[in-house]
Amino acid sequence: MKKFLPLVVFYLALFHGLAQEGRFMTSDSVSLYVNIKGEGMPCLYIHGGPGSGSYWMEKFAGDILEKRFRMVYIDLRGVGRSGSPVNGEYGMERMVKDFEEVRAHLGVERWMVMGHSFSGTLLTGYALRQPQAIEGMMMFNCTLDLQESISQSWVPRAVALLEVENPAYYVSDSVSLHEKLNRLFGQLNQKDLGWKLAFDSKEQETRMNATFHEIPDWNGAFSGIGLSHPDYLRNFKPLTSEINIPVLYFYGARDWTIGPDHYKGIQFPKLLLYPAEVGHVPFMDQKTEVARAIDLFKETFRL
Repeated sequence: MKKFLPLVVFYLALFHGLAQEGRFMTSDSVSLYVNIKGEGMPCLYIHGGPGSGSYWMEKFAGDILEKRFRMVYIDLRGVGRSGSPVNGEYGMERMVKDFEEVRAHLGVERWMVMGHSFSGTLLTGYALRQPQAIEGMMMFNCTLDLQESISQSWVPRAVALLEVENPAYYVSDSVSLHEKLNRLFGQLNQKDLGWKLAFDSKEQETRMNATFHEIPDWNGAFSGIGLSHPDYLRNFKPLTSEINIPVLYFYGARDWTIGPDHYKGIQFPKLLLYPAEVGHVPFMDQKTEVARAIDLFKETFRL
């Protein structure tokens, strides 16, 4: 295990360009893993999953991100290298409080926030509650309505990949999303087809999965909670009209996990829509497209 230095180094790292990792203790005694790397405007990366952690993003896309921002990588409570709350508190209010406590500790007045996939819910929840803390928001293949993404994109695509002859079970309102997901996951794994929902190749999935084995004692507590917690199952799209900060919404034409048409209904007043011919995880082999989107976003809103 790596040795973690005292918390005070975070402040120094942020303003002197030093890479530094450490742990931050929240007000409810949860130890959060935080890693600061790069140069420029501070940018908090809020990972998806809901239990994927921040390590893979740092590993695969850190080179393009850290040239543009001082990245603050964080593992959410109950994920990866972070601890879990004794009281089982994973609600939106507490997550946002975690972000704000880290921001205050670092002495940051305003920062960029960036997310991927599931974290679209967290980004939106954060921006609704603390808009004064956010300079701009970058959403990459993010869901703002988890149930829509699952029922209108993920499930139909999985059914098509499996060539299910009678899909009635999967379109029935009497069957819960979790029951549908559990059955489909089992069949996809049996036929080794699951990678086609998120990756452009089996090799990409293998590379991604390998990153999780590089972290000992991986915490997966939030993984089994996020997809069923009521705070994250609401439709955030109608609420986007209330968020008056610059937003980049990057979406992939082959992103079956979230849905290539998921951008429809998003109403951010200051919105840059960026369509791309990519799948769900463009940070591995299509980083040029990601970098181009970020640069256009910064230029458009003079960030």
